[in-house]
Amino acid sequence: MHRIRHIEQLELLPYLGKWLVVASIVAALAGSASAIFLVSLDAATAWREVHRWVLWLLPAAGFGVGLAYHLLGKPVDAGNNLIIDEIHDPRKIVPLRMVPLVLGGTVVSHLFGASVGREGTAVQMGGALADQLTRLLRLEHDDRRILLMTGISAGFSSVFGTPLAGAVFGLEVLAIGRMRYDALFPCVVAAIVADQVCLAWGVHHVHYAIGQIVPVGAWSVLAVVLAGIVFGLAGMAFATAAHELGAFVKRHIAYAPLRPLAGGAAIAVAVWALGAWHYIGLGIPDIVRSFQEPMKPWDFLGKFAFTVASLGTGFKGGEVTPLFYIGATLGNALAPLLHLPFAMLAGIGFVAVFAGAANTPIATTLMAMELFGAGIGPLAAIGCITAYLFSGHTGIYHAQRVGHSKHRRHRMVVPEGLRIADLAHFLRQRREQERG
Repeated sequence: MHRIRHIEQLELLPYLGKWLVVASIVAALAGSASAIFLVSLDAATAWREVHRWVLWLLPAAGFGVGLAYHLLGKPVDAGNNLIIDEIHDPRKIVPLRMVPLVLGGTVVSHLFGASVGREGTAVQMGGALADQLTRLLRLEHDDRRILLMTGISAGFSSVFGTPLAGAVFGLEVLAIGRMRYDALFPCVVAAIVADQVCLAWGVHHVHYAIGQIVPVGAWSVLAVVLAGIVFGLAGMAFATAAHELGAFVKRHIAYAPLRPLAGGAAIAVAVWALGAWHYIGLGIPDIVRSFQEPMKPWDFLGKFAFTVASLGTGFKGGEVTPLFYIGATLGNALAPLLHLPFAMLAGIGFVAVFAGAANTPIATTLMAMELFGAGIGPLAAIGCITAYLFSGHTGIYHAQRVGHSKHRRHRMVVPEGLRIADLAHFLRQRREQERG
């Protein structure tokens, strides 16, 4: 027995050595790509804020982005969902063209005033760059899955400056209720190194100060549970609205480049008519303000609407930073009703709405601790897990699988491995069979 155990430990050394090297290469690529992206994004945002008239060119910009994807990007148009699908069902290498297309498409979307995020871009770049090593290293399917997961972790970590959350996100986002621990070491290495690489390029991330954190007690726990329910419902509503609008637009506008053109025109008119300039772009200044002072109670709805309109009509970018905005401003608005410090509940909302929309409660709890300090951990965990449960079996990533259903009733009927995009159709068919 001792001899077997000894040999087993020796066999781990080549495994650790291989993934230490491979994950570091992925991290260097993804961290550098994120640095270029973040610098470009800051420049685009600064220029747009000085030249507000550029908003009227948003329809033309949308048409240009749509045309580029129509002519060159059909194989990569699925974005994050393509990466997730390739991890579950490996078929072919993710085309390298995903990197310049999503980078350019996202920067253009921000430059002209769409309300989109940045996580999707970083994850897609990380995954696509990582997958180019598959052929070079002649990796089998199982190793390729791990390689793609390291790309997700590296991209997420480097774009937000949260290595622990990034590492777990690459493991947790693939399936509801299940994680693959065989990729834990590579994802942790990739996330930590990618963050350091991005910092080495001189990129710095926004820091948030939440001030007072109330002690864990009967009322604080109950209040955060109540807020978590609202955060989960908001995440579910966001994911559902974005998918429904995307499907509606595809049904009624056959030519893909015209979808963001129409969306861009509607967004530009709405921003001008409502004076809603703070609802476009990333919205980081408003996120920072939500930790410093009371916000308007409808701010989360404004960002919700403009982000759904942008993503649903085909503009490129991510969902996560807008979800941070929605969660932080919603938490800020709920704080007086629940008798909690508005900065603290804004911080919990910041991560909890994302937890509900992406079905990643562990990664978001770690993100709260990395961004706001370890003291918020217990209450953030309660908020994120509650939001995760109450967001249902929906999500912003429709390629996500059902690994272990959230509720006992679903576990009785839903097969493991089902894409959440197919869940509604499956349940509808089952109800029809039961009636028949």
